[in-house]
Parts: sequence; structure tokens; C-alpha cells
Amino acid sequence: MPFADATATDPYTYLGFIQNADSSITRVPDFLPATAASADPSNPVLTKDIPINQQTGTWARLYLPTLAPASTKLPVILYYHGSGFVVSSAATSLFQKFCSDIVLEIPAVMVSVEYRLAPEHRLPAAYDDGHEALHWLKASDDEWLIKYADLSKCYLMGSSAGGNIVYHVALREAACGGGGLAPVKIRGLILHHPFFGGVERSSSEIRLVNDKGLPPSLTDVMWELALPVGADRDHGYCNPMKSVRVELVKKMKSEGWKFLVTGCDGDPLIDRQLEFAKVMRENGVEVIQDFSEGGCHGVEIADDSKATFLYGLIKNFLLTS
Repeated sequence: MPFADATATDPYTYLGFIQNADSSITRVPDFLPATAASADPSNPVLTKDIPINQQTGTWARLYLPTLAPASTKLPVILYYHGSGFVVSSAATSLFQKFCSDIVLEIPAVMVSVEYRLAPEHRLPAAYDDGHEALHWLKASDDEWLIKYADLSKCYLMGSSAGGNIVYHVALREAACGGGGLAPVKIRGLILHHPFFGGVERSSSEIRLVNDKGLPPSLTDVMWELALPVGADRDHGYCNPMKSVRVELVKKMKSEGWKFLVTGCDGDPLIDRQLEFAKVMRENGVEVIQDFSEGGCHGVEIADDSKATFLYGLIKNFLLTS
């Protein structure tokens, strides 16, 4: 998503959409800068793209630090990008840089998932693709994963809408019993500025109604495009706190999955993120949370100084999970 003033233009234009007379949308070509994968050994991070499901068009971008040790395998981060379920890609330059910096700082192997976008593919399509990618990981014969990845140390991470995907993928895996993933073992879930909503405005949404980065008027449009036709923002995909799947959350606890939830008080969504962390904790899940002052939604993706602190949080979470 472009980091510009979202209140200064029509939300559809801001997202790179053209509204058609029949209420469908047309995407502006090349609206967001993208970066091609590169396995050039002179780069500090190697990247390559691998298909997941050719029928749905999903794929993954793998990230590997050039100096990855051959003798010690690295933890794996399965990553889901953000942008409200409706824009961006695993190839979007902002997310390419974000993922590259993370694998250098941790270090880790990262698998960034290209999932289907709404409104062409409304939810639960992104959850379907996210869960399929997790099971693809356990069966992949990719040489980088075989040689460098410790699948017994797997973390699900997502930014914004990707954080929402992490939670719903985890719910699905908990419903499966958690025993069919070997050799993959989930150690933790990292929700970076997770994207949740609801019909009634929260206090932070009211306080930041004119936020330039993610005003509630923009999230309204994103949810309108992403949710199943006819669903409102209290649907479980958007507002999971309206109908918490307690039995599945407790299953996550029994599996030992820890949560790291991060955000900032300059984000209109902070009240929903705090509520999410609170409810998870009340149901016995170990939750580490870090909410900073100021900032904006997804600030670490564009602010290197903020990003450095986040990388430290993630690194410590991986070391203690």
C-alpha cells in the first residue's frame, strides 16, 4: 500500500482501483513497485520464487542469507504480507526489503506467501492459501529448505492483513489437531500490527478518524471488498473477538504456540489489537506484546529505525520460543 495521505483522495483511487459501472473494479497496472527475485551470490540475501498451487496461481518467495551456515540449520518464518487483503504481493518492493532485512538480522529462512486477493477472491480464499502454504512447506523438496531450514522451528508471521491470516491459519491447524505437520513444528505466531475490525467504532478509531495512513473510511472499503458478500464487519474473519473459538485457542495453548503481538498507539487499530492480546491471554495462551508510542500502521515497513527495534523483538521471540 502506498504510504501517502489516504484522506486526500478517494479510497478506491488510493488502492489503485478503478470502479466500473457494474460495481466491479479494475486494477491499475503496476500500481505498486515490485522487485524480482534474485539468486545473485553478491547480494546479502538470495531470493527465488517457487510455485505452490498452479491452479490457484499461488507461490512463495524464499529468502536465504548469503552467509547462512551449512552446519547449523536456521529457523523458518512463514510470512504473509499485508495491505488489507486487496492489494500488494510477495514481490512488492516494500515487503521484499522488509523480509530481506529480517532474515539478515535474525538470521532465518523466510517463506513469503503469494495468496489470492479480494475482491476477485474474497475471504476465506487468503486463509485457504495461507493454510495450504503451511502444508506445502512440510512436503517441499526445495534444496534451500532441505539444506538450510530447521522445520522444527517454524514461526507464522504476518503484517496487517497478514497478521489476521496468521491467526486464522492457526485456528485451522488447531482444528486439524496439530499432529499432521511433521516435520514442521509451529513454535510461535507473530502478529505485526494485525488487521481486525468491527461494526462499532473503537475509541482509537474515533480518535484517529482522520489518520493519513489508515483512516477507518479506508478500512471500511477494504473490508467491504474482502468479506463474503453480505457479511458485515462483525463477521468472525474481521472481528474474531465477537465469537472467540475458545476450544481452538486452548488447543494452541496445549500445542505450546506462543504469540508476539506488536503495534503502536498511532494506529487506529490499536484498541482491537490490545483486545485480541487480552483475550488470548485470558484463555491461557502465552502472549508477548509490544505497543509503542506514536508511529502509524505498519510503521516498521517504511521506518528503518523502528524496524531495527522490531527485528530485535522477533529475534528474542525466536530464541525463547
